[in-house]
Amino acid sequence: MAQGHNEAFLNLVNDAKSRVRETDVDGYKAMLARGEKPVLVDVREDREYDAGHVKGAVHLGKGVIERDIETQYPDKSTTLVLYCGGGFRSALVADNLQKMGYANPISLDGGWRALKESGLELE
Repeated sequence: MAQGHNEAFLNLVNDAKSRVRETDVDGYKAMLARGEKPVLVDVREDREYDAGHVKGAVHLGKGVIERDIETQYPDKSTTLVLYCGGGFRSALVADNLQKMGYANPISLDGGWRALKESGLELE
């Protein structure tokens, strides 16, 4: 999955991943099966989201989420499951949200690539 990424970027992602909670698609599905209601947030670029996303996912791209999250989700205890293409950008976002006081940001490892194969409804 890391193929093609620059070393400095991967170092940044690995640093963020050392501090954030992660789950995979099965973990996300288990949350739903337990009746939990996490907010699924697509942090990809507009063009990526427009090309396809999980039905019901909120779109707050990595470029604007830190600016807009408090307006849309002022309750900092809200569970936010974040996904990008593969789980790298979502880890960076989760790290920033924690720094902003959010208690439950979760990066979805595998991201969109895994979600497309998950059986979840897509748009």
